[in-house]
Amino acid sequence: MLVKDVMVKDVAYVSLPGNRDQVLKMLQKRQVSGVPVVKKEEVVGMITRSDLLQNREEDQIALLMTRNPVTVTPDSTIVDASKLLLKHGIRRLPVVEGKKLAGIITVADIIKVAADLNIQMSIEDYFEKDIVILWSEMPVPIAGAVMEYAQVAACPVIDSSLKMVGIISDRDLIKSSIIEDSIGKMDISAAHEDDQWMWDSVKQTTNRYYAVSRIELRNIPVREAMVSAITAIKRASVSECAVLMRKNRIDQIPVVSSSQKLIGMLRDKDIVKALVDNSQQP
Repeated sequence: MLVKDVMVKDVAYVSLPGNRDQVLKMLQKRQVSGVPVVKKEEVVGMITRSDLLQNREEDQIALLMTRNPVTVTPDSTIVDASKLLLKHGIRRLPVVEGKKLAGIITVADIIKVAADLNIQMSIEDYFEKDIVILWSEMPVPIAGAVMEYAQVAACPVIDSSLKMVGIISDRDLIKSSIIEDSIGKMDISAAHEDDQWMWDSVKQTTNRYYAVSRIELRNIPVREAMVSAITAIKRASVSECAVLMRKNRIDQIPVVSSSQKLIGMLRDKDIVKALVDNSQQP
């Protein structure tokens, strides 16, 4: 199967020059987590939710985006695209013809393929055992900082009784964010002497005012921003979990024991790795 068979052709993108507000509106409108950046019809970068959250005071797309993104062509295979996603630790690949944007293929598109391949391998060898867990009463700004420091895009949420009650992702953080505008003041002082024999110099001060715009996470508890968690058991097959992800439009599934105890997280990139491994079997 080739990239052109599954890629999205109606691509959401932003153009240079541009600002962060345009990116945020595009992500929310199209319900995507990242978009290509185009200049004069050529792909010059990628910008994601993580870029916005990690650089909340930066406004210009050119300074927020990742330059020289990894790309594929329409005739690349799905397995080759999957290997690129895994190698570079990214979630989407602009599809280019020459340097012009022709489409985009994401981890979610690979998940759809995996769901149809009937991969019977168990997820037991693929899900992640070391996970970051958040408390339901934790303020969202603190949760965002924890996720940023841990470099994770989603975390299970537990309540005071240690029961898993939901999951929160960077998508949920963006949904609960606001853009806060303020005015900053910069003093530029220059001292000079009107006459070289003057004992005191004259100090001139110029005040310059500038606008400051940044993304702020609302100070609400995690339980108000999280969503319900869909779970899987460790004996579930790769394709079964891929179907769950596709059907519910999610990119991670908490893995639980038979007694519903949280034992790990299966992320969509783990499904991608399983698909690559499956393709290499005789």
